[in-house]
Amino acid sequence: MAEPLLRLEGVHTHIGHYHILHGVDLTVPEGELTMLLGRNGAGKTTTLRTIMNLWKASQGRITFGGNDITQTPTYELAKSGMAYVPEDMGVFHLLSVRENMELAARSGPIDPDRLEWVVGLFPALKKFWTKEAGTLSGGQKQMLSIARALIEPRKLMLVDEPTKGLAPAIINELVGAFQQLKETHTTVLLVEQNFNFAQALGDSVAVMDDGVVVHTGAMADLAADEALQTRLLGLSLDSHQ
Repeated sequence: MAEPLLRLEGVHTHIGHYHILHGVDLTVPEGELTMLLGRNGAGKTTTLRTIMNLWKASQGRITFGGNDITQTPTYELAKSGMAYVPEDMGVFHLLSVRENMELAARSGPIDPDRLEWVVGLFPALKKFWTKEAGTLSGGQKQMLSIARALIEPRKLMLVDEPTKGLAPAIINELVGAFQQLKETHTTVLLVEQNFNFAQALGDSVAVMDDGVVVHTGAMADLAADEALQTRLLGLSLDSHQ
């Protein structure tokens, strides 16, 4: 297994009076796609938001490339090469697809070669290049959200439930896009509920329950062990479509 690019050690997070994360220990190997799985309410989204310092860790330590980022402001994390694709996609609905992409290119004008590669992952974006993002379908907005995160090279991508509410044909397009992204050895931590999607893409997996990580290992090993799936997730992966 590759050396971890991201490491969480004993991370706790409180949101108001609620204690959500109860000591998360997690490593994300460099150059791999790690799936973060678990039942609803297990703490997966809170983990991503805590890494990005959108919610503050109340205890524990987070390191990125060996550097402590536990208290690093979100904008500094973005500058350091970390990108976050939230569950709600976060596109600017009144701006065009082009304007959304231009805003995401933090270092200046979009590199034409990079743009060609990203649009190649999501050809629909070229078709709707001048359209307001708010007029796109849910699947097209998800493509735009991921494309914005990719418009500049990233060391780490945090992606929260990219297939939620999408039609199977769009999910298949996302599988193809992430498979191409994996070929670039970009490190990805991805929260997902569609286990066919997880099985198709995951190198490693961490399973959460009640605010802690209860299992880590190879995604292929979890996919092959129905008893372990049932114990950790309540149902085997084959039961989830």
